[in-house]
Amino acid sequence: MRVLVACEESQEVCKAFRALGHEAYSCDIEPCSGGHPEWHIQCDALEMLKMQWDMILAFPPCTYLSNAGAKHLFKGGVLNQERYRTGLEAKAFFLRFLNADCPHICVENPVSSKIYEMPPHTQEVQPWMFGHPVQKKTRLWLKGLPPLEPTNIVDPKCSCHEAGTWFMRGGKDRQKNRAKTFPGIAQAMAEQWGGICNG
Repeated sequence: MRVLVACEESQEVCKAFRALGHEAYSCDIEPCSGGHPEWHIQCDALEMLKMQWDMILAFPPCTYLSNAGAKHLFKGGVLNQERYRTGLEAKAFFLRFLNADCPHICVENPVSSKIYEMPPHTQEVQPWMFGHPVQKKTRLWLKGLPPLEPTNIVDPKCSCHEAGTWFMRGGKDRQKNRAKTFPGIAQAMAEQWGGICNG
């Protein structure tokens, strides 16, 4: 199965699908950090939508859409128009993946600010549902795919902001590390959706 993992430089999801024999490619404007540049396409992910894929999994940037970024939308009770317009552009980018010509689609993002009126999501997942004792609510918009089933429920011990683990290292890559997909979630996607084209 040909799988596009858009807006992914970590290659966590790409590698999970590759491990099961699928022809998966990560794609991002950044170089990959997952150790397999031969599976990475460094370009604007929208260009890849011009090709035919059996499945698209997209992880578009959430900087301007998320609730966490909403605090920057208003200054002194006044809407920051520039920030709002940037958020609308981010929403349009998100929708390009959700509305792509592909039978099986998953678009991932954290909880979005209500001001952007995002389409209804299919489900919410947490890392602690897949073996990671961390709280980090993530939403999935699915087309032609069943909701993910939890694989290893554990007690959440902290939020992602408190964890201080591999995905929360400081420095210039802090935001990039926080955006990485948890391995347990990536594995669940590959195992539960990898055979979807075969019924």
